[in-house]
Amino acid sequence: MMMMVKKKKHSGKITWVMVVITVMVVIKTCMCADIGRGSFPEGFVFGTASSAFQYEGAVKEDGRGPSVWDTFSHAFGKIVDSSNADVAVDQYHRYEEDVQLMKNMGMDAYRFSISWSRIFPNGTGQINQAGIDHYNKLINALLAKGIQPYVTLYHWDLPQALEDRYNGWLSPQIINDFAIYAEVCFKNFGDRVKHWITFNEPHNFAIQGYDVGLQAPGRCSILLKLFCRVGNSSTEPYIVAHNVLLSHATVSDIYRKKYKGNQGGSLGIALDVVWYEPETNTTEDIEAAQRAQDFQLGWFLDPLMFGDYPNSMRTRVGKRLPKFTQSQTDLLKGSLDFVGINHYTTNYARNNKTNLIGTLLNDAIADSGTSTGPLKGLQPIGDRANSIWLYIVPRGMRSLMNYIKQRYGNPLVIITENGMDDPNSILISRENALKDEKRIKYHHDYLSSLQAAIKEDGCNVRGYFAWSLLDNWEWAAGYTSRFGLYFVDYNDNLKRYPKHSVHWFTTFLNSSSSS
Repeated sequence: MMMMVKKKKHSGKITWVMVVITVMVVIKTCMCADIGRGSFPEGFVFGTASSAFQYEGAVKEDGRGPSVWDTFSHAFGKIVDSSNADVAVDQYHRYEEDVQLMKNMGMDAYRFSISWSRIFPNGTGQINQAGIDHYNKLINALLAKGIQPYVTLYHWDLPQALEDRYNGWLSPQIINDFAIYAEVCFKNFGDRVKHWITFNEPHNFAIQGYDVGLQAPGRCSILLKLFCRVGNSSTEPYIVAHNVLLSHATVSDIYRKKYKGNQGGSLGIALDVVWYEPETNTTEDIEAAQRAQDFQLGWFLDPLMFGDYPNSMRTRVGKRLPKFTQSQTDLLKGSLDFVGINHYTTNYARNNKTNLIGTLLNDAIADSGTSTGPLKGLQPIGDRANSIWLYIVPRGMRSLMNYIKQRYGNPLVIITENGMDDPNSILISRENALKDEKRIKYHHDYLSSLQAAIKEDGCNVRGYFAWSLLDNWEWAAGYTSRFGLYFVDYNDNLKRYPKHSVHWFTTFLNSSSSS
């Protein structure tokens, strides 16, 4: 509808400008009307997602201890815009306002994370009651508005004290300390929290934090250690992942034995999953796409479902890949009630015949023998959002859901994150930033793809969480990226303004459409 028209004085007749506006409104209305809450199974949960470090701020208030991300974000050159999350979007103080925003939209649930260092400022030892009190208030505020809390125990913000004491996730000692922390959360919040997520995106923080060094704690050995002071990119990601998996299984066992019966909740994990399409229909590329998935989703979900890592990982990584004992395998297998999937985008995958770069870098990413990316030649796989990694490919959602159904026996799945970002630019006025039609189309198309996977293919999906309620601090991207349904004005007391996508979601959630 991008036609050029000249504005005419109103003369009582319909002008071309009015026709264009009317048609655009009709298109948007149709986009809302063809799919709605009624298109999904009864009881399907809709919500928004967040994390403590990206939202809360108040990093030195009420006894909170520092995390590895406090340290990393204050280090020179680590964050694109040199910002930090000391204030973030101040949800620590504004949670009641934000809960009301969710209520106004008609959301069923809110996924947030607990800051480990608010509960244990030193990672272990003395419990910080002020931290317990804060999350009790947030949980109660949500329930008072009819919004169910979905709580993530670990969303990347490891207490710095544990990193200093024994290198955090690189030590098996973390398993016990995480279990103690998790049990304190079950004891204090489990009477009201019925949905627990142990870890958010372990694949992401294992690779980004310990292979390429772009996230906390910033360890790597690539480029002859010119980029990171310490680390081993070929071994540490696998050690970290191994300890994460055993931590999850240990906590799941504790929950099931001591709390699940009385509290009646469920426990899962949230895994980041890019869908991979073979770049060509050759056997080599088809097998490469499968390896790429093995080294991403399979790395974590295979042990949790089958008790061990994928065969391709065992073959290609060899002795660098830790082994599970039989008792650990027994503990891991079936240790979740649902699978959380954070899905944003799709890439092409092709066989990497030479693996020259991987050989030079000697890192875990190269182990799959697969090259992945959004381009086939010069042709992108889809339209790009703001982030360089985020291309919009709605069909990937349906393909991924069917893959999980077929490979893992159709487990209960919750989409724990899905969304896209716009740039945060001084050249974009707030008025224009609120007009996020691209985001509306993104959610519409991904939800349509998800609905087809459920309704037509029988995929067992029961929830969808949009990332994110608010624009927020986006890790290494700082404040350069806006994922929110609500615009946050960083120049005016962090005021929240509804984008057009808020109105779309409100209509969607109050619609009985059942296409």
